[in-house]
Amino acid sequence: PIDYWFSSSPNIQPQSSDQLAFGVFKNLFNNSVELSLEGFHKWYHHAIDFKDHAELFLNPYLEGEVRTGEGRSYGLEFLARFSQDKYYGWISYTLSRAERTIPGINDGNTYLAPFDKTHDISLVFNYTILPRLTASMSWVYYTGNPITFPTGRFEYGGIIAPVYSDRNSYRMPDYHRMDLSLTYQFKGKPGRRWKSELNFSVYNAYNRHNAWTINFIQEEDNPKELYAEMTYLFPVLPAITYNFNF
Repeated sequence: PIDYWFSSSPNIQPQSSDQLAFGVFKNLFNNSVELSLEGFHKWYHHAIDFKDHAELFLNPYLEGEVRTGEGRSYGLEFLARFSQDKYYGWISYTLSRAERTIPGINDGNTYLAPFDKTHDISLVFNYTILPRLTASMSWVYYTGNPITFPTGRFEYGGIIAPVYSDRNSYRMPDYHRMDLSLTYQFKGKPGRRWKSELNFSVYNAYNRHNAWTINFIQEEDNPKELYAEMTYLFPVLPAITYNFNF
């Protein structure tokens, strides 16, 4: 799970893109509900990626591992936003695709971009319990990122080497989590700009084990066999926060 970033140079042209977007928007029930549906298509020029079997670790000549080509992304985005006296929130859903076609990578065949997410859902709900007490809930879900996994192994000269899938032909497990919070706003004194609030929150409320990385570990008893080991971050994480502004 490592990204290498470096600037454009005489050997690597800056990336550019053209985008076409269209949408329809509608307000309902005296503007208490806002609906929108948008479509987009984006073309990438001089899209960059590392070649197959690139040497990245401690390589002072990373530019030599880069290949350039074309890419595109397209999809639909839906948003429903609602607001009433005591509650407000929104639901958003994106259906999209992001691809790259770069000579020298994946045998020149089109493959999924690392940031491709087929489905992306967000749900946010806020409820005012009392004039200065608000409860909030948010839930997110999105398709796991494309990834290249080993699919086999071979032995040559006493060395066991992996055989990898096509570029980004597998996916990480889907990501989802729920966050909860309760916020109390303290009453400020008349004529003073000092405002403050106390927030109690729970991150990842149902303790979803979202994969950060998956490593393939060699069995101790049988070096010819591997098992997949998932590493995840941030289980249920409660927090107390005091915010103020003046």
